[in-house]
Amino acid sequence: MLQNDLLLRACKREPVERTPVWFMRQAGRYLPEYRAVRKKVDFLTLCKTPDLAAEVTIQPVDLVGVDAAIIFSDILVIPEAMGMKLFVEEGKGGPRFETSIRTLADIQSLKIPDPNKELKFVMDALRVTREGLRGRVPLIGFSGAPWTLMAYMVEGKGSKDFVHAKDMIYSRPKEAHLLLQKLSDAVADYLCAQIDAGAHVAQIFDTWGGILAQDEFEEFSLRYIAQIVGRVKAKNVPVIIFCKGCGHSLEKIAAIGADVVGLDWTQDIGQARSLVGNSVALQGNLDPVALFSSPDSIRVLVKRILKKYGHGSGHVFNLGHGILPTTPVEHVKAFVNAVKEFSVEYHQ
Repeated sequence: MLQNDLLLRACKREPVERTPVWFMRQAGRYLPEYRAVRKKVDFLTLCKTPDLAAEVTIQPVDLVGVDAAIIFSDILVIPEAMGMKLFVEEGKGGPRFETSIRTLADIQSLKIPDPNKELKFVMDALRVTREGLRGRVPLIGFSGAPWTLMAYMVEGKGSKDFVHAKDMIYSRPKEAHLLLQKLSDAVADYLCAQIDAGAHVAQIFDTWGGILAQDEFEEFSLRYIAQIVGRVKAKNVPVIIFCKGCGHSLEKIAAIGADVVGLDWTQDIGQARSLVGNSVALQGNLDPVALFSSPDSIRVLVKRILKKYGHGSGHVFNLGHGILPTTPVEHVKAFVNAVKEFSVEYHQ
């Protein structure tokens, strides 16, 4: 039994006393306590050491007062488990792979990993975290969406325009679909295993969905997310989809069976609610940069989003993308406290 199940009830659009609040990348560099742990180990070692991953997962619950924990990991552990060599080097342009996936032979060489073997460290971290949380709040598991994972795998690293990945969908769509299907199967297996290991909620991040035109987004991203949702929903836990920059397809995203649709900060949450009605809950969507403004300004912005969403359940308050590393901790606390204080009136 959870002491605080606000997130689960809001995901299911059930009555809540107030709006639950958590935020993406909440276990991370903005917290001095996280930086203290990182001084001891590199990023991938932190991801792959269950006790340490659990420690930093729980930190925001203790220090900031969020209504959920999200397991500390990285979306690129799946490509690594499929056979790619991953490097994460601080100050050197972000994560990168030793080689890129560019040919049919490269795609065929990728294996579908057993998440309880190649990704056992994530499952162990989930179990240790569940024990450490002692039922205080729900635990969220997550994965990158197939298209976002493909974008990194084909480029070999992050990119402004992902030319090679986009060229593959335009020039060699059959190969792109083969890769995306492999990734869809791997992600579905991974999320189901996370739920079996203790995750109460599953979130799918399509960070790079917004670089695709609408037709390509629906063909090369959304159809595979829909496959994953279909499998994960059988586990009977809420599923959240966050597709950054994909407001053009909001209604179609809402129609594929997930419980919650995340919004980036460029979308109006009131308009989004009018579009999707009560078919899904909505998550979001304060601009992460707004947390650099004064606590008083943050309170005003929180009030505005709550007012736009309006009365009733089905709102999970979050940022419109991940928190930035240099965000002042006191401003984060002001954000969380404002949601808790001002949301009560919308649930009476």
